[in-house]
Amino acid sequence: MNFYNLLIKWYLENKRDLPWRNTTNPYPIWLSEIMLQQTRVAQGMPYFMSFTTAFPTVFDLANADEEKVLKLWQGLGYYSRARNLHKTAQYIATELNGVFPPTYKELLQLKGVGEYTAAAIASFSYNEAVPVVDGNVFRVLSRYFDIETDIASASAKKEFAALAFELMPKDNPAIFNQAIMEFGALQCVPKNPDCQICVFNTSCVALQKKKVDQLPVKLKKLKVRNRYFNYMMLSDADEKTLIQKRTAKGIWHNLYEFPLIETEKEEDFEFVSDAVQKESFLNNPIISMRACNEKSIVHKLSHQHLHIKFWKLNVKGKVANGITKEELKQYPFPIVIHNFIESE
Repeated sequence: MNFYNLLIKWYLENKRDLPWRNTTNPYPIWLSEIMLQQTRVAQGMPYFMSFTTAFPTVFDLANADEEKVLKLWQGLGYYSRARNLHKTAQYIATELNGVFPPTYKELLQLKGVGEYTAAAIASFSYNEAVPVVDGNVFRVLSRYFDIETDIASASAKKEFAALAFELMPKDNPAIFNQAIMEFGALQCVPKNPDCQICVFNTSCVALQKKKVDQLPVKLKKLKVRNRYFNYMMLSDADEKTLIQKRTAKGIWHNLYEFPLIETEKEEDFEFVSDAVQKESFLNNPIISMRACNEKSIVHKLSHQHLHIKFWKLNVKGKVANGITKEELKQYPFPIVIHNFIESE
């Protein structure tokens, strides 16, 4: 088919040299696919290199301490990916003797592995004819064929997967999947693609109809919740501070933070000063308290916007279970707290 031939020719001439493309070993392929969910290649590459250096095999990852895994993941976001990665490595190492399941259906049973990741591993490692459908694929196919299906709808993935399967050469699914994803990442980009140099500029229906900027259609709007975090950075007579682990389910599970006072809205010094006096973590009299940042740092997650203020509290005596500034740097923190620590 003309679509396939043009796509593969483009791919062979333009593809990036990425380490997980030079192997059929499912371990690095799995690692890269989990890391690149919601993440650009340029951002994910240093993490991939760090992980494969620290954990060359699935057994190394399985035997690692969770805090070390989270520390290496720090800054990549969506930390449930790292926790699921670790649990899945343990399952593969102990229950499957280090051997990844060889089929799409079996791969789907792994924790943290969805349809897209299972399809990627199955096709890249085992040459199973199963299409990958990610944002890039939605975009390329919706534009090329002028498909107005809302990609946020329940039926969209099935529709686009069926079309991709039809276009895919069944004897070489891996190269097709790699090519269509790469084409979406490099050429058929979300905003202002250069259609004049595109290999499909004579056959792309959206280009002919001047609809490129209208596709793909995505109607569902995510509701964003605003939250207001006040972090208390204590400093005692020995310049030790206090941190706690976020054990509740939700954002940043199993990462560390300073004692937190969450408020309904952004509050002033007087309100926070009164609130901190009632907190159970504070067993030492306060000598002084000040805001480290006058304006809240807005940290945007996919479903929440966190408005964060850091407060420095100098306290009398010694803080129970206090840790030094050097020890502080050994713990895995959300990147916004890590950056604050580094700037202090």
